[in-house]
Amino acid sequence: MTRRIIIDTDTAADDSFAMLVGLVHPEAHLEAVTIVAGNVAFDQQVQNALITIEAAGRAGEVPVHLGARVPLMREWVEASAHGDGKGNHDWPTPTQQPSDERAADALVRIVDENPGEIDIIAIGPLTNIATAVALDRDFAAKTRSLWIMGGCDNSVGNITAAAEYNFYVDPEAAAIVLDAGFETTIVTWTLTLRRALWTREQLDAIAALDTELSQFFTILDAPNLEFNEGVGIEGSTHPDSLTAMLLVRPDLIKASSRRFVAVETRSDLTRGYSLMDHRAERNAPNATVIDDIDAEGFYRAYVDMLAGGSTAE
Repeated sequence: MTRRIIIDTDTAADDSFAMLVGLVHPEAHLEAVTIVAGNVAFDQQVQNALITIEAAGRAGEVPVHLGARVPLMREWVEASAHGDGKGNHDWPTPTQQPSDERAADALVRIVDENPGEIDIIAIGPLTNIATAVALDRDFAAKTRSLWIMGGCDNSVGNITAAAEYNFYVDPEAAAIVLDAGFETTIVTWTLTLRRALWTREQLDAIAALDTELSQFFTILDAPNLEFNEGVGIEGSTHPDSLTAMLLVRPDLIKASSRRFVAVETRSDLTRGYSLMDHRAERNAPNATVIDDIDAEGFYRAYVDMLAGGSTAE
């Protein structure tokens, strides 16, 4: 069944790979892309999204809406793992221009026009989603599902010992969204390190496909791989593309659990920490957390998609 998707993103390498799922996978129909302050400079994120749409041969078909340039209450913190988010490569200037409609307005409008039909994939800080909740108190109820890449399963994060980047950058937004009543599924950084880490051998196999999309992937992925290996992670990490793929390929999910998930907003020491409690008698669950996936199946599904090449004429 084709899923109608909005991707909310702070577009860097794996965000672009998640966008490719929406743009290319036969079970996905990407309605719009919304940009939120996160990984790299905001205007660069916009360009990265437009470059990705054009790489998939979809220029002019999927609107890109500009959203929050800063978190709700915090200073912006950039990530350092992705270079400029486009592989530090000099791509042609995109022909498509961003929409004049703001991201939160577009989110509210599209969901309001299609109640119960739109899945949102949020793979950056949750500022735009929280803003949409504030604009329309019924936004969460009208959204079919919200898939979040964020947080850690009570474990060490990727930006501090306590926190994963997306929740750390705008913890207030994450807290608002988790309390809003969405049908929420969360893919964590913890799961990524265990099940969505691709080795050099796997990446070489992608490069050997030699399609337009595999070449695009290889160029964008290079800075992430170099950074990871510099900090002792043996491969490139793919949390965002995993989140997108699981929406269209739920058969890849091997285990999940209903949890109460809350995000720390008050402590400087544990800012952005995601508490994930499975004890329903203590706290009513508000999210489904993905506990395990078919790691080889995920990799194969993504390789198969890249093997098809660009959709351009």
